[in-house]
Amino acid sequence: MAALPAPLQIRLDDLSDPRIEAFMQEHLQDMYAVSPPESVHALDMDQLRQPDIAFWSAWLPGADGGTLVGTGALKRLDAEHAELKSMRTSARHRGQGIARQVLAHLLHEARTRGFSRVSLETGPQPFFEPARQLYFQHDFVECGPFADYGPDPYSFFMTRPV
Repeated sequence: MAALPAPLQIRLDDLSDPRIEAFMQEHLQDMYAVSPPESVHALDMDQLRQPDIAFWSAWLPGADGGTLVGTGALKRLDAEHAELKSMRTSARHRGQGIARQVLAHLLHEARTRGFSRVSLETGPQPFFEPARQLYFQHDFVECGPFADYGPDPYSFFMTRPV
């Protein structure tokens, strides 16, 4: 894994920066490229702005506010259970530990916010293999569908206590 060129800044975000909208549009495009539409559970900007979702952006310092390199969100399912959403690292910065840092930050935030469990939905396709490996390395285990999800051959569900 290559080292980051500068310290990563992870901040709670209000989603007002247009760079985030472009970044998340790329995320949606990737999801629709590898999964059928009915199996894409990535959130659009309006869905990310809902009160039950907290969204963080990860930046490398630099001119014009820095370079957006990653995102992640927590969606409150109930008082004890949160869902990890919108985990993404820019294609140019993958393999540098950004997702690992964002995930650690989100797990810390989940504990701070009083959740006892975090779950997620990702895909079983090869495109998602690096994500699944990251989650396994952070003590996530495979589980069945949760919240409003149902069985889906294009979904892979994971969970862990926080």
